[in-house]
Amino acid sequence: MRRDGRQSGLAMKKYGFFLITILVIFTMDQLTKWWVVDSMSLHESIPVLEGFFHLTYVRNPGAAFGFLAGMDPLFRSIFFISANIMAMGLILFYLFKTDQRSSLLILGLSLIMAGALGNLMDRLRFGEVVDFLDFFLGSWHWPAFNVADAAITTGALLLIREILRADKKSKEEETTQAAL
Repeated sequence: MRRDGRQSGLAMKKYGFFLITILVIFTMDQLTKWWVVDSMSLHESIPVLEGFFHLTYVRNPGAAFGFLAGMDPLFRSIFFISANIMAMGLILFYLFKTDQRSSLLILGLSLIMAGALGNLMDRLRFGEVVDFLDFFLGSWHWPAFNVADAAITTGALLLIREILRADKKSKEEETTQAAL
């Protein structure tokens, strides 16, 4: 009985952490985009750190680095909305299958989910994504992005780290078993 209660508590902690992280990141993403759309003109740029970082309001009809930006808008919308929904489904599937104690893995999944939801909201509202974080150095210029994009990237890096760590642990266990 005690074990079931402990398992239930771990599950609640896991799902609570997942949902709270999504809520915080999604809210930050939507509030920052709301501020940009409400207070800036399209293509307006406000220097924050001159020569390095500006807030620049742009819209991206494609994905990262403008992927599929030149495609038919209807195809693009259907493709990106479908891809977002499938990705969110895979995240939920993986969340239910994963160990409750893997905090970094759960954080990675929640960051990706929050980012996917934030960019999906933009696609549903505007047909494209609002970007505004603009970093550059001299002639080198990183494509503008948003809080959702940063969350997705950070979440993906955490997932890669956890997958590599689990793979290393698995190989160590196999080596230990083989030595016995």
